[in-house]
Amino acid sequence: MAIRMFATTPSPLYLARHAETVFNRARRMQGNDAHTPLTRDGIAQAEAMGEALRLHFAESGEPLPEIWASPAGRTLQTASIVAEHLGRTFFDIRQDPRLREIEVGRWTGRDYAAIVADEGEIMDREHRLFRMPIPEGEHYADIAGRLSGWLAQAGAAPALVISHGITSRVLRGLLVGGRAYAGVEIAADLPQGSISRIADGAERALHIGSGASGPRAA
Repeated sequence: MAIRMFATTPSPLYLARHAETVFNRARRMQGNDAHTPLTRDGIAQAEAMGEALRLHFAESGEPLPEIWASPAGRTLQTASIVAEHLGRTFFDIRQDPRLREIEVGRWTGRDYAAIVADEGEIMDREHRLFRMPIPEGEHYADIAGRLSGWLAQAGAAPALVISHGITSRVLRGLLVGGRAYAGVEIAADLPQGSISRIADGAERALHIGSGASGPRAA
């Protein structure tokens, strides 16, 4: 999959990964069912994201984008803090369930160590991805399918998307390419609190967050 599949996409697209949560800190699988609030470090990461974006728009003169977010509590909490730095409010944030994190099915809420004890090694450490389809959950083609639907309808206006680790890697792969995994191009991992700017088929890091990286921080 590549950007040429889509007649229009938001341009520029600013893609941000949510900040650290209490589940990340405790090494628990989050999924999409429970609200997992930010830690104090996560709040500081979100503040840094907002300040980086504020400075970018002040210095570049680019128009402020629409703010989109996954409906997960952790993305909305991150987005709310970022929005304040941009002179926006929580009520300006557009939520779309297609931007949610990978569904983790029977693993939801469980400690990673307990899952590994039951299932064996679940992570491909070279690629920093789950190596198998998740029981009663999603795999990467499922995520690519729903993100393609969002891209097809999002329009061409600049957008800031605050989403999740694996979801953002698949979305970046759709737009700028990445290493093929399970039939899907997936971009390289970035830490929590990071922001990329994507335009004209090219990506650059706008801000590198101080949070964790890899599937355990998904």
